[in-house]
Amino acid sequence: MPPTADPDRPTQPTASDAAPNAAPGGLPELASEAVGLRKTYSGRRRAEALRGIDLAIPRGAIVGLLGPNGAGKSTFINILAGLVIKSAGAVRIWDFDLDREARRARGAIGVVPQEINIDAFFTPRELLEFQAGLYGVPSRERRTAEILAAVHLTAQADSPSRSLSGGMRRRVLLAKAMVHAPPILVLDEPTAGVDVELRQQLWDYIRGLNRAGVTVVLTTHYLEEAQQLCDSIAIIHHGELVAHEGTARLIERLDRKALTILLARDLAALPAALAAFDCQLHPPRRLAIHYRPSQTGIEEILAAVRQAGLGIADLSTEEGDLEDIFLALTASPDGTAAGR
Repeated sequence: MPPTADPDRPTQPTASDAAPNAAPGGLPELASEAVGLRKTYSGRRRAEALRGIDLAIPRGAIVGLLGPNGAGKSTFINILAGLVIKSAGAVRIWDFDLDREARRARGAIGVVPQEINIDAFFTPRELLEFQAGLYGVPSRERRTAEILAAVHLTAQADSPSRSLSGGMRRRVLLAKAMVHAPPILVLDEPTAGVDVELRQQLWDYIRGLNRAGVTVVLTTHYLEEAQQLCDSIAIIHHGELVAHEGTARLIERLDRKALTILLARDLAALPAALAAFDCQLHPPRRLAIHYRPSQTGIEEILAAVRQAGLGIADLSTEEGDLEDIFLALTASPDGTAAGR
């Protein structure tokens, strides 16, 4: 007689669980989708943390979720994880409706929180086994040893967590989020306070998970990290989505570059031929020219330099980066960056 299903066990998503927007392979096109998502915290001072967020995250992507402190990122993540109840709007996780299919939706996502919240008296092995039990993963299907090895904690598997370093504890958090093999992994500041070597190890592993099909949502204050890792960037500011585009395209929106020229001879003052450009002379031989690629071609600048009779010993160009666009989109009216 086949075993009966346990109604209290969280159901893990499979390819056969594909829903209305499923791709030809049976999996959903979107890993998660929020439509008109709002959250208002009540109390003595009502606070509107999210103000109608519409955000679709494609399956298999690495998406950066950025914003100043207090912008609403953690509220958004906690709603996806089922830890915070939304005030309005609709959310689907792996095409499961968060209201009608809450257990399936929660089973499709793993969250690595920013705060280190593990029991100091449990070992990493015990923590993973306990977490797997909470998700209803049968003993024969658990991958505790495999996951510990993947996050480089095999040697510490049976050591009390209180004896682990901060970086090791962060790896335990990552391992806990993976015990039920979720197709979506949310990382909230996963590399805060860890050393460069560990950060590289963590991202190598995350890239491997992504290549295997896991969708990754990342919040980080290391903007260079987000620029290197993420396929697209979503920026939340004052509870609103102010941008969501491919990383390269978002940076292109800044439309700003700098050309630095090392001159062949000393120069005391800027020639008249360069007066039309935004130039700064750093005596005796360095010339910095800022320009908008949409309006000015680099050949036009070089022609003006040649017209001024200046020889070029070396040159380099510098494009705007994610930090520039982040600051531009989240600047306060007084010109300062919000939340910084």
